[in-house]
Amino acid sequence: MPPRLSHPAHATPAVPSRSSRPGCPIPLIPPRLSHPAHPAPAVPSRSSRPGCPIPLIPSRLSHPAHPIPAPRAGRGRRLREPLPARSRRAPRAMAAPVVARRCGRVAGLWGGLRRAPLPPRRRAHEQPRRARGAGGLLAAQCERGLFQEVFPAQSAEEQLPALLAPGRPPLAAYCGFDPTAASLHVGHLLPVMALLHFQRAGHDVIAVVGGATARLGDPSGRERAREPLPAGTVRAHARALRAGLERLFQNHRELFWNPGAGRLGRAELLDNASWLGREPLLRFLGGAGGRLRMGTLLSRQSCQARLRSADGMSLAEFLYPALQAYDFLHLHQHHGCRIQLGGHDQMGNIMSGYELVTKMTGTDVFGITVPLITSTTGDKLGKTAGNAVWLNRDKTSPFELYQFFVRQQDNVVEKYLKLFTFLPLEEIAHIMEMHAKEPEKWGPQKRLAAEVTKLVHGREGLESAKRCTKALYYSSVEALEEMSDLELQELFRQAPSAELMLEPGMSVLDLCRKANAIPDGPSGYQKITDGGVSINGNRVTNPETVLILGQHILKNGVSLLRVGKKNYYVIKWLQL
Repeated sequence: MPPRLSHPAHATPAVPSRSSRPGCPIPLIPPRLSHPAHPAPAVPSRSSRPGCPIPLIPSRLSHPAHPIPAPRAGRGRRLREPLPARSRRAPRAMAAPVVARRCGRVAGLWGGLRRAPLPPRRRAHEQPRRARGAGGLLAAQCERGLFQEVFPAQSAEEQLPALLAPGRPPLAAYCGFDPTAASLHVGHLLPVMALLHFQRAGHDVIAVVGGATARLGDPSGRERAREPLPAGTVRAHARALRAGLERLFQNHRELFWNPGAGRLGRAELLDNASWLGREPLLRFLGGAGGRLRMGTLLSRQSCQARLRSADGMSLAEFLYPALQAYDFLHLHQHHGCRIQLGGHDQMGNIMSGYELVTKMTGTDVFGITVPLITSTTGDKLGKTAGNAVWLNRDKTSPFELYQFFVRQQDNVVEKYLKLFTFLPLEEIAHIMEMHAKEPEKWGPQKRLAAEVTKLVHGREGLESAKRCTKALYYSSVEALEEMSDLELQELFRQAPSAELMLEPGMSVLDLCRKANAIPDGPSGYQKITDGGVSINGNRVTNPETVLILGQHILKNGVSLLRVGKKNYYVIKWLQL
């Protein structure tokens, strides 16, 4: 058979003659054409495989770090063309569980985090497992689902275990929070939890309030530009966010941390207005601006989506990733920060920060993303979507926050226990086992609500939420008597209130009419006789019943009047 036609630059290898292969009935088939820079692998000779009637087929090319398994005996594989070599590979993100498994194997930690009945045996050449460190932190949070992606994947896999190993100096990690509102919300809790887990592992954390970047507005995940905020409003919001973050770190330190467990990392609160506000424009553009590539910024998915929209994208929004990248550079140079944390929608901005820091300092830095919390319809929880559950008490009471988590469905409650609490995985598994036996008790939901409410509002906030729950849903007179005026206002935020003087012989009908809770005339009278009115959780059917202290009027001078199923009226009695 004549050889295939070939180009002079890509000559087909010579076909070995039959005389060179004694006993072979047919000549060898030449390999496929190949480029000089990427020659096809040589075909092994038959003499290396005695008794083989046909030549061996070379295996597929594989990456050194990810070799392809050898084919099973008796099965051939098609010869595939070699892949072109790449002289330079761009950094990429890797799903955090993949990195965790590899880092865990390096540090000898991953197997110990599984809930196995027996610990895995250790070979003689392996080092003992350590209780804390990068592998433990990374693997544990990936198993909980808190860490979603790590960037860049290869550097993180190779360096993070050593950088965060016990005995090494603590590493610094940061996360930013733009003060677009006067309060954090539930969507911000997961980045805060990531900071707290780093702190619990002995590392230093920095929470950055974006007093400067909030003036521009982050375009990530948005269909249109944010409404610009006045400078005074941004400063007021920044103060409120700073106070909210301080409260979270303080509650964690006082209520969730055991001082005997080791070093709790230092927590620091900063405002990027303190450095971005003093940075001259020309120096910023000539320094950081000269290192960031337009093509990279334009290729971001958020940027592409906005550029295709009808409104387009403003220059201020386009420069937002550059300012956030400069935050990373500033924190790295002045605070030794090497890890940036953020929501999953912040990966593009994190990549820009990585690019700027590595180009200007030559130091490897890393980014870690956490999941986004969504509603049952799949919408991201937040101010923009109008479904925010706030962390400040004046916006969302402890009772409302508690009820938000109590109402979570069974299909997400285990996931939320892992994300929003510090409970060990073994305890969470036990809680879910008990729930499978007694689902009517809503045990996981109540534990989740209690842990989150205690972190956000402290022990007193949790007690307040439980009192309100007993008063509203269990008609507990004792809980009503213990409630403060603030709790009554929070619990019945939309309910009308009235201040009345108790007159001798005052009846239930008089109370309802003075509070404007029932219409005048026979219809209002019949509303009571039909059982549509209750006072302090007790139904009243006789309109002429005289009000009695301790029964209709509680010890704290309050009566809770309900007409129908959902119409509440808070009555405050004067001069009892």
